[in-house]
Amino acid sequence: MKLELKQHFQIESARFLPHLPSSHPCSRMHGHSFKITLTLVGETDPKLGWVIDYNDIEKLVRPLLQQLDHHVLNEVQGLENPTSENLCLWLFDRGQKVLPMLKRITVAETPLTECSYPALEK
Repeated sequence: MKLELKQHFQIESARFLPHLPSSHPCSRMHGHSFKITLTLVGETDPKLGWVIDYNDIEKLVRPLLQQLDHHVLNEVQGLENPTSENLCLWLFDRGQKVLPMLKRITVAETPLTECSYPALEK
């Protein structure tokens, strides 16, 4: 039986968006407490009763998140323009390499805004 698992992480990072006009507040250096949600889909192990141990997810993803946590995102290779959309794509691309059952990444830069990849088809 396939199940969907979600695990949440939080990182603190600074950034500026270099392609915006200087009058836009996000063109200046600022910080976010990014909430990152990983959505995984997989078969339940009949013996263990779970898809994957949440501790294993943490161990696999932590090195990736450490590249971002308490860093200036613009200085991370591939995130020179660190919009939430680009951060989402960056995380998904690298996350799927260590967690093949990763099906979706959601990045919330504030409690009121978030971006997800891949987008839900309607």
